Amino acid sequence: MSFDRYGADVLSSATPAPVPHRRRPVSRPQPAERGLVVEDVETGWVGAVVRVEKSGGMHIVVLEDRAGRTRTFPLGPGFWVDGEPVELTAPVTSRAPAAPTRTASGSRAVADVRARVARGSRIWVEGKHDAELVEKVWGDDLRIEGVVVELLDGVDNLAEALKDFSPTAERRVGVLVDHLVPGSKETRLVAEALRGVRPGTVKVLGHPYVDVWQAVRPERVGLTTWPVIERGTEWKRGILRELGWPAAEQADVARGWQRILGTVRTYADLEPSLLGRVEELIDFVTVD
Repeated sequence: MSFDRYGADVLSSATPAPVPHRRRPVSRPQPAERGLVVEDVETGWVGAVVRVEKSGGMHIVVLEDRAGRTRTFPLGPGFWVDGEPVELTAPVTSRAPAAPTRTASGSRAVADVRARVARGSRIWVEGKHDAELVEKVWGDDLRIEGVVVELLDGVDNLAEALKDFSPTAERRVGVLVDHLVPGSKETRLVAEALRGVRPGTVKVLGHPYVDVWQAVRPERVGLTTWPVIERGTEWKRGILRELGWPAAEQADVARGWQRILGTVRTYADLEPSLLGRVEELIDFVTVD
């Protein structure tokens, strides 16, 4: 039996079997993270990623070899990682802003803490603007402590409100009053309201300003001091006119306050005479 060591005649008319075509590997995206070892296909340079930066309007990657030498290459295709072609891309960085370490009141911020169930104790303020300012600066602290701020709608209602609330050692009331200075109407009304109230259940503190607007540092609205408004002129509208803002309607007053409130970012934008009073009231109603 003969054996054809060469196989079929290469010159015969028989059609040869097709040779399979190898597909070129496709580059995959690869973030150029620091320390990643890559090879530049064109030069054969092998090195670890040191950094990615922008130069001349384009992103470049800096590679460092074993000897500590560095070379710079354009970011993009033309590299190998672990024997596979890759297209180097800029490393992914978090764009999320860093969590604040302090609240607007200056307290240490506590992340991922749910608001506490409301305490029985309360803080009362005279009006809406007072409440909005307290919320703007102390809101985070109050929610963590479970303190509710309620509107008193004027110190004239304090005596009746205390009678209805019936404060106790477990259900205290802290009250913030405007213009609480010796000889003022507010001082007289507070003294009358506290007659007969159990000691240690109510604390009334106030600031010297005609209105809580003045507790915002005047520099925040472009003033050196808050102007003095003559008697007989509605104070808030007088302030708006001094600022050159619309003051004809009550809606102008509301818009003016929102502009002032919008300038308040943290406790540093408020006068110390208000800061201390609010902090003291929070301490009073959160004592266990």
